[in-house]
Amino acid sequence: MRTYAVFATFFMASLVGVSAVGQPIMAPLAGKDEVGAPDRVENWQGKTILVFAPHPDDDTFSMGGTLARLVTNGNKVVVVIYTNDNRGSKDLEMSRERLAQIRRAEEEAACLILGISKESIVWLGYEDGDLEYADPQRLRGEVCRLIKIHRPDAVFCPDPGSKWQQWHKTDHRMSASITKDAFIAAEWHLYYPQHLLDEGLKPYAVPVAYYYYSQEPNYEVDITDFINKKVKASAAHVSQFEPATTKYTPDMADAVFQEIDKGLKAYHAAENRFVERFRREEAP
Repeated sequence: MRTYAVFATFFMASLVGVSAVGQPIMAPLAGKDEVGAPDRVENWQGKTILVFAPHPDDDTFSMGGTLARLVTNGNKVVVVIYTNDNRGSKDLEMSRERLAQIRRAEEEAACLILGISKESIVWLGYEDGDLEYADPQRLRGEVCRLIKIHRPDAVFCPDPGSKWQQWHKTDHRMSASITKDAFIAAEWHLYYPQHLLDEGLKPYAVPVAYYYYSQEPNYEVDITDFINKKVKASAAHVSQFEPATTKYTPDMADAVFQEIDKGLKAYHAAENRFVERFRREEAP
């Protein structure tokens, strides 16, 4: 059976190893804007940020440090979770209903660590693994409506790909494509005229998107000052790590955090910098 250290190894690799295209995570990105520029994510204040995640934990794992920084700087962050993640367990005594409750509590605990209240989490409630089989038109309408309601200064979501479709596992594929498709639908009122007629929601054009889980990153956010919050928030998703995946044990978070913290301290001595990467795309 795997130990707590397995997640620690995975987590450190995502920060200091290599990306899916073999690019060192810590290497500078070509053409990257200066960190001190006022329009840098690190310097945003008073903005509204809308985050779409396929499952509870995708927001934390992909951009937990960025979220903590945004909240600390006084931005409003709303997290939208597509699925209830009610099937990701190998525990033969686990039920879908119980797992959905566990995953919801873990997501709320993780977000609270990052500074995001449970009132700022929107649950769309789709079944885990079945997002691709949902009605695309209805799903796009739900996302489009949220965009019109919150009118975000920026949207974060999985990367659908730029020149070609990027491969993702199930749920991630649908959340990536539907979120981007909703950008277009939100801009033109005749896609979902009931939003305007029934609720008075006017069209809205998303000005910029930051795609996480990207194979083509062109933007990085320095999260060095927020790495501990990212670690603690990630460790809150106890049910997703062994041995809790095979036999659920709710008291594992501290052990996971301690293992990751050891690796972080060793890395800090050598590099002293952590980043999260995205593909940034402005509206046409």
